[in-house]
Amino acid sequence: MKYAFMSLVLIVQVGVAKAQYVLSGTIEYEKKVHTHAVMKDFGDDNNSWYERMKSQIPKFNITYFDLVFNGKQTLYKPGRESPTPTRAWGSDPASDNVVLTDLATHKVSAVKQIFEQKFLVQDTMRKMEWRLKNEIRTIAGFKCRKAVGIICDSVYVVAFYADDIPVSGGPEMFGNLPGMVLEVAIPRLHTTWVATKVRVKPPVEEDFRVKQKGKKVDAAEMFTSVMEGLKDWGKWGIRYVWMSVL
Repeated sequence: MKYAFMSLVLIVQVGVAKAQYVLSGTIEYEKKVHTHAVMKDFGDDNNSWYERMKSQIPKFNITYFDLVFNGKQTLYKPGRESPTPTRAWGSDPASDNVVLTDLATHKVSAVKQIFEQKFLVQDTMRKMEWRLKNEIRTIAGFKCRKAVGIICDSVYVVAFYADDIPVSGGPEMFGNLPGMVLEVAIPRLHTTWVATKVRVKPPVEEDFRVKQKGKKVDAAEMFTSVMEGLKDWGKWGIRYVWMSVL
């Protein structure tokens, strides 16, 4: 009877341990742009140019970002250097974004460099009408559920979020889901963000401090400004706009 009771206690303890949530830490995201697919989008009228350039440029442009988080706020910022940096193709205005999100007030402050102009975007968290799906996959050791949504009226977004990290955050300005977003894919931009690891060491207050300098605008004002500046750029211009408002 004694051993049966001890076994029951052990089973309960193991169950409780599995049910524990991660409420703070740091997530590393690998951002990957399929450069060959981007080139093909803008070189379909000149296949010889595409084939020539494809042999000279790496297939993917890979960069890394960190997301520091706790129950009150998140900070998304550039992370470690890529072992194979490429900037000629697949680079974008989101290469150096810094996004600070206050989860209590739903306010966002994002520093974004668009050509020579630096913007300080101050607005509320992006409101997306996510549709939850049944698909589940494991990312960085966490079981994640699928959600899909739309930005910029027509750009399809696929996300996977972890219920076991019940913080409504993610890379760039993505969030507003029941858990932390560990993967984002934007097919029209040939771009993905995938969490490679989650460190559960709690951050300190200094980890959320960032220089907030730039022209103060809200998200709509920045969108209008970038659209006006790139109106003559054709297909490349609209892609640049989409990347700017992430």
